[in-house]
Amino acid sequence: MRLHICAIGRIRKGPERALIDDYRLRFDRTGRALSLGPCLEHEVDDRKATSSGDQGRMLERALPAGAYVVALDERGEMLDSRQFARFVATQRDSGASDLAFVIGGADGLSPDIRNAAHQLLSFGPMVWPHMLARVMLCEQIYRASTILAGGPYHRD
Repeated sequence: MRLHICAIGRIRKGPERALIDDYRLRFDRTGRALSLGPCLEHEVDDRKATSSGDQGRMLERALPAGAYVVALDERGEMLDSRQFARFVATQRDSGASDLAFVIGGADGLSPDIRNAAHQLLSFGPMVWPHMLARVMLCEQIYRASTILAGGPYHRD
């Protein structure tokens, strides 16, 4: 199952980009044996879409057809790392070929995207900058693969 991160904004060179690339590479290596991966990134240029509605339409075009869509939203469900790993495995085992995570811009996600998502996921009640949310998502995706593989990365 391929994983997709569809996000508003481009992350240029810097510490956030380095972390995202590192976690995605680690996931691609670990996930391969688990029928997971690759983890693809689809960045929507926020300069071309300034309103929430415009951003929503651009994000919809970035989503793979037929993907199970998870929108990151502060009103979503909070999962611990093991629950998140089980969620990823359940999607894989149910036959999904694509699992897409959507991250909005500074104004959040458009109601259309949020309502069309199969599930809402929250990193807690705090609001996180979209760059950090993407880093945290990539780390949790990698962590999920290590949990499913029985590796030592995740400690209880």
